[in-house]
Amino acid sequence: MPVKPAYAALIPLLAITLLISACQDQDQEQGAGGAQQGPPKVGVVTLQAEHFLLTTELPGRTTAYRIAEVRPQVNGIIEKRLFDEGAVVKEGQQLYQIDDDVYQATLKSTEASNLASRSLAERYGILVKERAVSQQEFDEARASSLQAQAALDQARINVRYTKVLAPISGRIGRSAVSEGALVSNGQSQELATIQQLDPIYVDVTQPARDMLNLRRDLEAGRLERSGDNAAKVVLKLEDGSVYPLDGKLEFSEVSVDSGTGSVTLRAVFPNPDEYLLPGMFVHAQLIAGTKSDAILAPQQGITRTPRGTATAMVVNAENKVERREVETERTVGNRWLINSGLNDGDRLITEGLQFVKPGVEVTVSPATNVSEEPKPGSSDADEKASTADQEG
Repeated sequence: MPVKPAYAALIPLLAITLLISACQDQDQEQGAGGAQQGPPKVGVVTLQAEHFLLTTELPGRTTAYRIAEVRPQVNGIIEKRLFDEGAVVKEGQQLYQIDDDVYQATLKSTEASNLASRSLAERYGILVKERAVSQQEFDEARASSLQAQAALDQARINVRYTKVLAPISGRIGRSAVSEGALVSNGQSQELATIQQLDPIYVDVTQPARDMLNLRRDLEAGRLERSGDNAAKVVLKLEDGSVYPLDGKLEFSEVSVDSGTGSVTLRAVFPNPDEYLLPGMFVHAQLIAGTKSDAILAPQQGITRTPRGTATAMVVNAENKVERREVETERTVGNRWLINSGLNDGDRLITEGLQFVKPGVEVTVSPATNVSEEPKPGSSDADEKASTADQEG
């Protein structure tokens, strides 16, 4: 049906009216949106320099404080075993009895020979003064007496050696021989082994590279020596628990292992309950030094570029965003230990990073995405990032 001319004239007018109305609505929406827009809101953490105890966690194994392999010093048949396997024995306690019949007989024979030789030497000593015997005869008699005395001493020693005694105090292991076994002086097989477990050693290895880095940090003043606490060692067991007693660093090896490139450190721990046994795998935490003005930044505020460079966004005094390149050394719980790039008093952005860029003015509020921070001084064994940062 054809449109009447009167209605046709109204169509362009209606279209223009609708277009103007739509533009006005759009302008109102944009105006309302513009009124709502303002500086982006970010959550910040104000960094504070704090005292930080630098520790190093190193793997190691426990080693007996003293080990003695019990071996016979005379030949013979084992008559008795006088200890319980696995028991604690005292130094000088008799462990075995070797058949001593032959040695007792030899002792009696040498006692008789010694008595005769000594009597002859005494008589010749009187006669030589009266010139009844020659000086040579007296010297020979005296030499025979000395030889007889030496033979007597040896015979007494052999009789004493038939009683095999414990050379040290400690816990004795299983017996390698039983009654009736033939043993000999100098044999390669030990009769039993005694280990002193209280105290006990913990041997750990440290890469020579880390030792050199630590020394350079101390010489450059980036670290301070921790004084008497430097000798303190804390032990973490294989199941993650912490050994309740602290140890003390005894010494470090004077040479570097050419195969592993590491240095051996030895610590000693009290072990009254013998909870630690030789051969256990452990982690030892050693105090390396202290930082009196360490900067610890929440991990939420540190990001990395595709090249691996660590960066941070901070809010300056004008409430504008600045990008900082930072150097991280290691993680400490949920924070990074910062070597450079961040300072005391900096306001580090941890919330709203996706809405800001350098130079933008922001509205600042305390961050809510940072959990309670651990006490400084945690081990660096969680992660080490200094090498990755330097490579990036």
